[in-house]
Amino acid sequence: MSTARPQTFVLRGVRPYGTDPVDVVLADGVIAALGAPGTVEVPDGAHEITSTGTDEDGLVLLPGLVDLHTHLREPGREDAETVFSGTRAAAAGGFTAVHAMANTTPTQDTAGVVEQVHRLGEQAGWVDVHPVGAVTVGLGGEKLAELGAMADSAARVRVFSDDGKCVHDPVLMRRALEYVKAFDGVVAQHAQEPRLTEGAQMNEGVVSAQIGLTGWPAVAEESIIARDVLLAEHVGSRLHVCHLSTAGSVEIIRWAKGRGIDVTAEVTPHHLVLTDELARDYDPVFKVNPPLRTAKDVEAVREGLADGTIDIVATDHAPHPVEDKDCEWSSAAFGMTGLETALSVVQQTMVDTGRLTWADVARVLSENPARIGRIGETQGRRIAVGEPANLVLVDPAATRAIDGRSQVTASDNTPFQGMELPGRVVATFLRGRATVLDGAPVDGTPVGGTLEGATR
Repeated sequence: MSTARPQTFVLRGVRPYGTDPVDVVLADGVIAALGAPGTVEVPDGAHEITSTGTDEDGLVLLPGLVDLHTHLREPGREDAETVFSGTRAAAAGGFTAVHAMANTTPTQDTAGVVEQVHRLGEQAGWVDVHPVGAVTVGLGGEKLAELGAMADSAARVRVFSDDGKCVHDPVLMRRALEYVKAFDGVVAQHAQEPRLTEGAQMNEGVVSAQIGLTGWPAVAEESIIARDVLLAEHVGSRLHVCHLSTAGSVEIIRWAKGRGIDVTAEVTPHHLVLTDELARDYDPVFKVNPPLRTAKDVEAVREGLADGTIDIVATDHAPHPVEDKDCEWSSAAFGMTGLETALSVVQQTMVDTGRLTWADVARVLSENPARIGRIGETQGRRIAVGEPANLVLVDPAATRAIDGRSQVTASDNTPFQGMELPGRVVATFLRGRATVLDGAPVDGTPVGGTLEGATR
């Protein structure tokens, strides 16, 4: 990718965490200076970005976002996404680090495959890519994968997940939790009891009964979470719950944390706003795993995120080619894109409603994910002099209409098609180098353009 832009920047009148305006200088990969407007020394030749809003609605500066749950599809499904296109989309969404899930082809279950994904991320250069290792060989749920080898590899894997499939055998799950303790790893569980979800197509409830689709009961998620928090307590290990979606799941996590169990949990942007009512038109864009739940569940996960029961927002960015979504509901793939809309959805549902501050957004979209993924030495850092300049600059007063065909990701299966969402990423910086400026990737291609001609 191009590095022609100046690598020293002055951000004038920006608001760290939405607070009072300051001037910020980025130089040599770090935050070099920070002070009241007009008080910092500006290096010659610096590229300037000026906030033109008022003190109350000017540009907001946040630590670069960190996604603990991204599907980049490469190797194996480059027709849906590549590491290059997916991480370019991540940068456009304000992210500076992503964790790439293991359900690729071949599966990320060996040191060789996770190192391949790690290298592809370094070559792309848009964000830091941290591969997630599979818990079991081939996601088969029968034999532990090479957890130690992946942890010791150049990729330094610390998060392990069979996401897309549940580690449903309690003995195997216990062994995985015990194993990762040796290198301070975490098992990220896709909570889905397979026997309770055979043939399931959507949330089990009034809507599924009325439209005739096989229901996916909340207890299929809740029973696995309940089992696994007790296993984590028993062995004294770290557990992370992927894409929590039901009110009952929130209560189980709340109970477990009150008991002192070392468990963390994530919610996706789409589970913060969309409900199973959207399935009535049988549009497969709304088919996702876990399924969209009820309005009651949406309210519960919002409350859980607001009170700290749920630790982070993770996108579960799941791109698919057109043929995997433009078909009948029962044949369609599960999943939605999310990297480019995550921050806007959080602003709409949590900030603009007064449930979270911008400092809270930094916590759930940057600081906590970096801590859980054990990359907090470089990502999710506070905005302070001397810290790595991994940052995102947001215009919260902007609005935009979402068009899947204009996304940076290689796929267009967004559930927010045609919706008006608040907020716009103005700039993203990875170690002081701009990956996005004026809302466009720094290769010069506008958001919504193609990758043709981009310097790799």
